[in-house]
Amino acid sequence: MSEKRSILVTGGAGYLGSIMVPELLARGYKVCVLDNFMFKQNSLAACCADPDFSIINGDARDKTLVADLLKKTDMVIPLAALVGAPICAKDPIGATSTNLDAQMDLYGNLSTDQWVLVPITNSGYGIGEAGKFCTEDSPLRPVSLYGQHKVQVEARALERENTISFRLATVFGMAPRMRIDLLVNDFVYRALHDRAVVLFEGHFKRNYIHVRDVARAFIHGMDHFETMRGGPYNVGLSSANLSKRELCERINKHLPSFVYTEAEIGEDPDKRDYIVSNDKIEKTGFQPKYSLDDGISDLIKGFTMIRNSRYGNI
Repeated sequence: MSEKRSILVTGGAGYLGSIMVPELLARGYKVCVLDNFMFKQNSLAACCADPDFSIINGDARDKTLVADLLKKTDMVIPLAALVGAPICAKDPIGATSTNLDAQMDLYGNLSTDQWVLVPITNSGYGIGEAGKFCTEDSPLRPVSLYGQHKVQVEARALERENTISFRLATVFGMAPRMRIDLLVNDFVYRALHDRAVVLFEGHFKRNYIHVRDVARAFIHGMDHFETMRGGPYNVGLSSANLSKRELCERINKHLPSFVYTEAEIGEDPDKRDYIVSNDKIEKTGFQPKYSLDDGISDLIKGFTMIRNSRYGNI
């Protein structure tokens, strides 16, 4: 094993990776990123001067390439995916080959001692029970194709002893490879530039987490791997189990000119309505650092610089 532990991050130039990879390098890991740069991003440009950073322009569905890279790494963080219900509905073949098939191939090529830290969505909980928190023991009832694939991948991943699964809440916040289409990011963008939003199913609740806290959760998992391995962990803000209407109220405090109304017709394409308990990961010592209000503030600053449609997955 090398003196510095090595990490393979597939999809590492994406929204999460563009925050996570610099943090991993700063902590002294050797990081290899595999990404196909489908969004033409240069989000890891600042990492290129680091001798411990390497990058490959390739596809996570390339079995031969991935198998070769796995021979040279101690840990894997498989971020490569078509992320979100809308893009998966638009390209179900691409979603299946990337989010499901490539992930299953990955686990088939791992040795037993290699560590895996895998991002899963807590949208797997689907429609929850009113007033009842979803825990890691709650039944998984994914509605979207994206959620269904993630649930299948998690089941396969956790067959391995050396895996930690993070069931991520809806992520928000600025990143070098930005996504405007995520719910908080989208609403803040509209509040700043359009000053209005129309809500569909505004009573639907979900949990939220800052993108920087996602990176911190993965690093926390590495630091506590021996005690955390083998299980799933919800990762979200316990202070932010909010409906879409409540989210708009929070944004309105930052942008008083923002107006939000509700439509009686129309449906949320990403069917999820639940509240989530994050007690399990919090009991390991992890606490989010960035509040929802912190994220709204940094998004307002970021969207002052951005006004176009390049920064989404759809």
